[in-house]
Amino acid sequence: MTTVADLKGQTVAFAASGGLDSCTVTRWLTDHGVKVVAVTADIAQPDETDFGAIERRMRASGAADYVAVPLHDMIAESGVEVIQFQARYEGAYWNTTGIGRHVIVAGLVPELRKRGIGVLGHGATGRGNDQVRFQLCTNMLAPDVTVYAPWRDPAFLARFRGRTEMIDYCESHKLPITASKTAPYSTDANLLGLTHEAGKLEHLDCPPWFVTPGMGVLPTDAPEAPETVTVRFEEGRPVSLNGKPTTPFQAIQQANAIGGRNAVGIATHLVENRFVGIKSRGVYEAPGMELLGTAYAYLLQLVLDRRSRDLFDHLSGFVSKQIYQGYGFDLGTHMARQALAPINRLATGTIRLKLYKGRAEFDAAADVPHQIYSEANASMEAIGAFDHADSEGFLRVLQVSARALAAHGQVVAPAWAK
Repeated sequence: MTTVADLKGQTVAFAASGGLDSCTVTRWLTDHGVKVVAVTADIAQPDETDFGAIERRMRASGAADYVAVPLHDMIAESGVEVIQFQARYEGAYWNTTGIGRHVIVAGLVPELRKRGIGVLGHGATGRGNDQVRFQLCTNMLAPDVTVYAPWRDPAFLARFRGRTEMIDYCESHKLPITASKTAPYSTDANLLGLTHEAGKLEHLDCPPWFVTPGMGVLPTDAPEAPETVTVRFEEGRPVSLNGKPTTPFQAIQQANAIGGRNAVGIATHLVENRFVGIKSRGVYEAPGMELLGTAYAYLLQLVLDRRSRDLFDHLSGFVSKQIYQGYGFDLGTHMARQALAPINRLATGTIRLKLYKGRAEFDAAADVPHQIYSEANASMEAIGAFDHADSEGFLRVLQVSARALAAHGQVVAPAWAK
């Protein structure tokens, strides 16, 4: 475990958002003889667009230098991969913060290399998932870089028990923080979405609707008329929205606006299993991911046969956990990417959705060259190549095993069937 005593006289690149933790840790390290270079990942976080203001706060807190690293394309590409995998942790959370930590580390490591800095610091707490993500991602991409986590440093913990002590410390040093002791929850943000947790959300008797959406509106405030949106995918990538060509970044950015105003992907509530072994409650916003991800899910329904669907569902669940737990760069995830590649090559088509008060529903599909859905074969009318009489032989084969189960006492009907 690395402590502040070990770092005296060294330079630490601190992953700084410009918030309470960043200001507190920067000043505390500086007071202990550590040179801090504040490094902010520009991952298109909608709650903080003025990086000049972040720089002013960090320098006022004692940072010797500051740099913002532009990572718009990287966060967008990571979002596309999450959509391709349909990687929603425990079925609901689009892994926006989880994949965001992977992007931050991947984007900041080159900056550390350029500056010759061998220590990366972060403000993730000792009870959460982010500490694991920062640690494992750095260990995998730059095993020679030391990770410093103040929330696991006994000296830091002896000084700061939580948010209240940090605010008092910053105020006593006249640091330009914006946090308050009465904040009802904390928020983490990037292009892909917002995560809200802590504060009043820790109380299960408190409904989640008090959270003020940052990327859209609640369903009750959405328009009374539905809105349609058309998404075109080519080989697994969104290439146009409503007929207009887009880059991945533009697609997610525009989908955020369209989905958000219709309450799609807003205020998703989840009590989840953190990797560290405790339950946590969060409210998530990911309007663009929900819109694009839902459209992609409908495209996959047209393309995948039942055996490839089984494998895909396994890959989806596996990668969802991998990203959530900080293993997005390991061999298992790499193998999953290779297995997904053939599906991506077939995932071309145009999907139209109808958006209405938080719902994104299928409206139409067109130009899907690799779909195996056949209107003729699926029809209940007397058309197409599927002869209903052919099912007689199929059922004769299936009945052999069904009757064998009955003959040997292996059929156990539930109580409701008796």
